[in-house]
Amino acid sequence: MTRPTLTNSAARRLFLDRHALLEPPTGPAKGDDLLALIRRLGFVQVDSINTVERAHHMILWSRRQSYRPKHLKPHLERDRTLFEHWTHDAAVIPSEFFPYWKRRFARDAERLKARWSDWQGSAFHDKVEDVLAHVRAGGAVGTGDVGTDEARSKGGWWEWHPSKTALEYLWRTGRLSVCHRRNFAKFYDLTERVLPDTHALPAPSEEGLVAWACGAALDRLGFATSGELAAFWALIRPEDAKAWCAAALAAGEIEEIDLTLSDGSARRVFARPGTIAEAEALPAPSGRVRILSPFDPALRDRNRAERLFGFYYRIEVFVPEPQRTYGYYVFPVMEGDRMIGRIDMRARRAEGALNVAAFWPEAGVPLSNGREERLMAELERLSTFAGCSTVIFADGWRRQPMIV
Repeated sequence: MTRPTLTNSAARRLFLDRHALLEPPTGPAKGDDLLALIRRLGFVQVDSINTVERAHHMILWSRRQSYRPKHLKPHLERDRTLFEHWTHDAAVIPSEFFPYWKRRFARDAERLKARWSDWQGSAFHDKVEDVLAHVRAGGAVGTGDVGTDEARSKGGWWEWHPSKTALEYLWRTGRLSVCHRRNFAKFYDLTERVLPDTHALPAPSEEGLVAWACGAALDRLGFATSGELAAFWALIRPEDAKAWCAAALAAGEIEEIDLTLSDGSARRVFARPGTIAEAEALPAPSGRVRILSPFDPALRDRNRAERLFGFYYRIEVFVPEPQRTYGYYVFPVMEGDRMIGRIDMRARRAEGALNVAAFWPEAGVPLSNGREERLMAELERLSTFAGCSTVIFADGWRRQPMIV
């Protein structure tokens, strides 16, 4: 039987719409409006690298350029409408989703105990209840407040002393929650004190978790394979998502369609009925140039981004410098529904300047006068967001496309 086809151009528009990148990056970006944006995305990845601004702040700014980092803090530390935990990586997540994480906490309790025992040794087992009692009696703590009598290593963040390991274990398994950050360092308190209302809600059934995880992921992606649905929240197994897709397909809740990829080939994916008509009715994207975080949710799945946009992108933070193709932390650049290049830059706040080292256009995307003007305008906006007053360009910053 012939499956309906979603063209590549319509798929790009739909995907960007679901990721809040189709419309212009204008409008309010604090309070309920900011919370609604994060709900729309599902979560926002948190990362510590701060070459221009941290990932979570750039992700939100790329969609609402009135956003400022101070707008996120009340949701996390005062109103508790967001909590911080793991999806595929560390993220801020709407607090109403917290009950779905309870099953992950239960699974991780044994999995992490075994895995971290191989990694750190089993000494942290004896510290778990001690650390919990310390927090219960004294309130919020950071990693420097526990295990003060234990040997400390200067070998790196992965060499944790037993009480630090216990503290992280208690967070990862839900008994503690992040209550605030200080200089980006996490501080933890009892989950019932940080999230008293949502903490009291029951965990869903396993079937309820799978149904929510798959349905909520599909609604935020627009179209997906079962594996992509499982990976979105990282709460369920691929086989669970595959079984849900089979059942939802039989019930008429989803349909199979052919997604046209950037190279013209087709990929079988699942979508809600009516998705193709919805995608075809979407308006053309905003023509503004946008500079995205390397951890932007639209690009998180590097393979999907390559299939959909024809954009090969890998972050090179952990690649030795002589082996890097582009640079330590290079930002993807989007115009309309196309990825047009990548840019290497750093905010030098002490100097008040956003320093641009290089811009590489994608093959077949020349840096025309109009495109360069739009890029310059975005760099000026980003400079202001990063707390700089000017943009400085290195000699030879305009590069030629590279064949990877």
